[in-house]
Amino acid sequence: MAGVVIGEGVLLDSQPASPISRVLAALLDLLVIVVGVFVLLFLVGLTGAADSEDGAAILGVVIVATITVVVPTTVETLTRGRSVGKLAVGIRVVRDDGGPLVLRQALVRALVGFVELWATFGSVALICSIVHPQGKRVGDILAGTYALRVRGATALRTAAPMPPWLAGWAARADVARLPDGLALSVRQFLVRAAKLHPASRVQLGEQLTSEVQRYVHPLPPPGTHPEAFLAAVLAERRERELRTRLAAAHRDAVEADLLHRLPYGVPDPAQ
Repeated sequence: MAGVVIGEGVLLDSQPASPISRVLAALLDLLVIVVGVFVLLFLVGLTGAADSEDGAAILGVVIVATITVVVPTTVETLTRGRSVGKLAVGIRVVRDDGGPLVLRQALVRALVGFVELWATFGSVALICSIVHPQGKRVGDILAGTYALRVRGATALRTAAPMPPWLAGWAARADVARLPDGLALSVRQFLVRAAKLHPASRVQLGEQLTSEVQRYVHPLPPPGTHPEAFLAAVLAERRERELRTRLAAAHRDAVEADLLHRLPYGVPDPAQ
């Protein structure tokens, strides 16, 4: 059993998807595609765009390219690795490091899938997924991805704790609001840091630290570990945002009470 942090910053308890799950997901996706193609052909027939031989040839190329490359790439990129079939059987395609799928990887999977899925009727993909220890098909190997069986019921969202030795510095420091994308990257890194390769862990920690330092003044004491610094920044921002929300709620309650009072010192009948 393995833990994976998906693009939403959620830690999921998961394991590689079985070949049977992948075949079932592919069949469901194929069913959706067939229905879409019939609807498209019906609409084209109404417009008469395929009446000529040239028009029919061009239309055929467009349809093939759309259903084999464009649609899979777009769907996997926008849904972060979850097509209709994958969503139905509870699997998700992620990067080898557990991160969310990106456009380049989805495109590689779709281009390779034109051969191993469509040209060979899925036989190459099925044999490869059975043989590979992680159930990868050829497209996954070239794109650096694999399919996971996702168990959303055990999702956990971990908050970064404040390192006690940095609490005093963080309370006095000017910590600006981090961009949402950067804050998410830092949160994901801290959650899965222990599972990263040591060299990648050091490199990514230093990179995120250099980006976050632009929003913090003064910097932490010399020799502070990058991961401790990042955890302190997230924890301090979280505490300050919580205090701000509580203060705003208290202010709104006081203002609401004043609005309900009668003017000129007239006693409230409810009192």
